[in-house]
Amino acid sequence: MVREKLDQLYAEERRRIAGIPDDRGDYHNPVFGEGPDAPAVLLVGEAPGGEEAARGRPFVGKAGKQLNELLGAAGIDRSSVYVTNAVKFRPVNRKARSISNRTPSGAELKAGLPLLKSELELLRPAVIVTLGNTPLKAVSAIAGLDRLTVGEAHGKRIEVRLNGYECTLIPQYHPASVIYNRSLLEVLGEDIRELGIFIKETEGTE
Repeated sequence: MVREKLDQLYAEERRRIAGIPDDRGDYHNPVFGEGPDAPAVLLVGEAPGGEEAARGRPFVGKAGKQLNELLGAAGIDRSSVYVTNAVKFRPVNRKARSISNRTPSGAELKAGLPLLKSELELLRPAVIVTLGNTPLKAVSAIAGLDRLTVGEAHGKRIEVRLNGYECTLIPQYHPASVIYNRSLLEVLGEDIRELGIFIKETEGTE
């Protein structure tokens, strides 16, 4: 039932995205969430990059490789978590000879909130992990939280209520931040190790 509803929502979003009347995104290759139907943990990224759009899967490029390494070091099996993005298409800057990624605009993020909210309410994860400022902003808007930044909130456990159920929000730096700023590797690694411990405690397996 959950999978059927998700598939329907993703089909509706695919049609919406395909009808966007500008050239500021890769609207023909959206990337939707993947993972188990009853995950304890749901990871929310910002938006797909070029590799993700080409392969139709979230976090399969350089940032995805970094994420997998960090999850593995923390004892978290990626196949056990649900992975999605706040914006389901690749936002781009187009120049005469190049196409590059860009941060989603406020309007693009707002347009993606209904689907992200539906994903959270259908999957009902015990733990939501946001990767970077953009998904933190999105989940905060859905949960009615004051605006937070990942710099001040990373690694913290924030109890939230979403449409009648309670869960824990744990903001993290985006794995791509480590690629461009190696000084964050230790911080992100420690945050995710703490996340792994918390997940084991939540599941009652420690």
